[in-house]
Amino acid sequence: QVQLVESGGGLVQAGGSLRLSCAASGRSFSSYAMGWFRRAPGKEREFVAAINWSGGTTIYADSVKGRFTISRNNARNTVYLQMNSLKPEDTAVYYCAAEHAGWASRRSSEYDYWGQGTQVTVSS
Repeated sequence: QVQLVESGGGLVQAGGSLRLSCAASGRSFSSYAMGWFRRAPGKEREFVAAINWSGGTTIYADSVKGRFTISRNNARNTVYLQMNSLKPEDTAVYYCAAEHAGWASRRSSEYDYWGQGTQVTVSS
């Protein structure tokens, strides 16, 4: 069992930055792939970024590529999402998720555990 708790969301002006954190409890965090997803008001949940178990492989949605960076610290059981050059369309609830096989994936169905989410609001 893995429990995930996101933090770092908030209100920021367009062009600003935020750093989200996701702290994991439970065993074997370092063997899990981790992903970030988001859900904007009135829209379906969408993939943002993912990182494999070692941190050696990262993948991004086209909409955030070049602006967001996913990273992890296995010694601290934490995954991060650095968000720069934020746009109003990035406004959403951001969720982190853990996938037990260790391979980064864009598919939400492949993730086993989910956090409660943290709100990110970008004003224009």
